[in-house]
Amino acid sequence: MTAPPLAISNFGLVTSVGLSAPSSCAAVRAKIANPTETRFACSDGDWIIGHAVELEDPWNGRAKLAGMAVLAIQEALDAIPVSQWRDIPLLLCVAEQERPGRTAGIDDALADDIRRELGAQFGAELVAKGRVSVPVALARARNLIYHHGHERVLIAATDSYLSWPTLDHFESNDRLLTAANADGFMPGEAAGALLVTRATTASALLCTGLGFSTETAVIGSGEPLRGDGLTKAIKAAVDDAGGSLANVDFRIADLSGEQYYFKEATLALSRTLRDRKERFDLWHPAECTGEIGATAGVSMLAVVDAACRKGYADGPNVLAQFANDRGERAAMTLRHGAAV
Repeated sequence: MTAPPLAISNFGLVTSVGLSAPSSCAAVRAKIANPTETRFACSDGDWIIGHAVELEDPWNGRAKLAGMAVLAIQEALDAIPVSQWRDIPLLLCVAEQERPGRTAGIDDALADDIRRELGAQFGAELVAKGRVSVPVALARARNLIYHHGHERVLIAATDSYLSWPTLDHFESNDRLLTAANADGFMPGEAAGALLVTRATTASALLCTGLGFSTETAVIGSGEPLRGDGLTKAIKAAVDDAGGSLANVDFRIADLSGEQYYFKEATLALSRTLRDRKERFDLWHPAECTGEIGATAGVSMLAVVDAACRKGYADGPNVLAQFANDRGERAAMTLRHGAAV
């Protein structure tokens, strides 16, 4: 049975290359990056390079996560009167519980920090699944809209890898991109927000299908990687939409530089695509923003929306795919246009 589509009616995005969705997406289109030296050095003595968000206030830790989220939420809700914000459920996407160096207070205080800064009350639910947080939140939003009568749902995400415990862990495990290690990612931070509604006849970015699975051969496990988890997630998303992978025009993923995840994406494609395509590009915005964890999903969807609206996408049908370090995999099918 085909699931009802969701419309993403507005975006907010704060990254190292732009403090709004239009500026961030323009930078990604132009392949502009803004990495700088962090305050931390790796084991060979060189400064670790990362993608930091520059704000007016010199916040760090939980205060910066909240500050970035507030900017993104304000952008996503700019057309909604503040008096109506309290009626919009908030799904707050953050780092997974097992993330090394995870900022203290995320679970019990971050939502209160955001509400206080906004001066508005939301009923907030935490989605702590790192890079797969946004597709999980969209599945929850679909349930809230179509089965619990909510008109709109706000999905917000905020995350940062730029703390010493986090950087030390990933550098010690040869996962950061450094002069001595080409097989790694560049750490970053960002926040984003999506305003989600029922699909209507108005043109918008539609989430038409969602799929989830688990990969047992996680990064660093030493087990042979076959891409089972991502393969199952892609097939489930396509089935959920009632469509076919042959109709997808291009792909977008949360890939941030590690060979493991590129290999997984290649394996999953070889096991799911049965039709020859002359062109089937794979976009990865993290090449401009760095690894931004839970915010990756918002960044990906904002980039797709901008590309489709401005006419430089390969087509209106898109496959988005997600993977986190603990083995959770997700995929979603997207279409830009009106509900049919």
